[in-house]
Amino acid sequence: MSTSVHHAPSTSPTEPHILDNAAWAALTGPHAHLAERVGRAARYPTDVSPFTALEEPTDPRAWDDLAALVGPGTVTPVTAVQTVPGGWEIEDSGEGVQMVDTALYAEPAPEAVRLGPADVPEILDLIALTRPGPFLPRTVELGTYLGIRHRGRLIALAGERLRPPGWTEISAVCTHPEHRGRGLATRLVRAVAAGIGKRGDTPFLHAAASNTHAIRLYESIGFTLRRRTRFALVRTPGGQPERQGQDGTHGRDEQVAGQPEEKA
Repeated sequence: MSTSVHHAPSTSPTEPHILDNAAWAALTGPHAHLAERVGRAARYPTDVSPFTALEEPTDPRAWDDLAALVGPGTVTPVTAVQTVPGGWEIEDSGEGVQMVDTALYAEPAPEAVRLGPADVPEILDLIALTRPGPFLPRTVELGTYLGIRHRGRLIALAGERLRPPGWTEISAVCTHPEHRGRGLATRLVRAVAAGIGKRGDTPFLHAAASNTHAIRLYESIGFTLRRRTRFALVRTPGGQPERQGQDGTHGRDEQVAGQPEEKA
């Protein structure tokens, strides 16, 4: 990668960390009420999030459960996997980074407003314009989403996505192109982080490994690289090809928690 990154200290070189399989930890933890699950596989409703997860990605039984959950011939994104069993196909894959809060100054943003279901059409318009990652009609149910308005129009957004026990992911960080360069995204990240910290969680986030601008920005405000990540867009065995989720590009966007284009 063409940017330097600071590594967060590891708590143990041998024991797995809960963030190594963050989607599974969220779907079997604080987001269990949203989970659709078959045995060792789980996913969010397809109008909430494209995330699917396996209890143990090296367990063939978990892959059998995932196939039963999403159906034959279905293309779906899976995180925390390196290889797939026989009969499965990898349609696409990509690299990302996972960053954790080690020195972020969190504070409320007085100008920020909480967004809810009534704001979804406007949120989707801003997401379509800025493309920070997948956002679906019920994504707002995952946590708190904050926005900044200018003359009544939504111009910046940030919110919460995955929520493993003790952690909350900051996601959907974006600013309307006409309003970049004013620090709006940074203010919203700090404000979302303030709410996360108030309930005792630690913020983390994901970004595409190629998005060096975002990585530098997140580092500059107090996030530290914890690990590099990999996602795979996989097709289940059998059946007619179908795609799960928003569109054919959501798998690649899944690791992009935000692509801010402004300085902190």
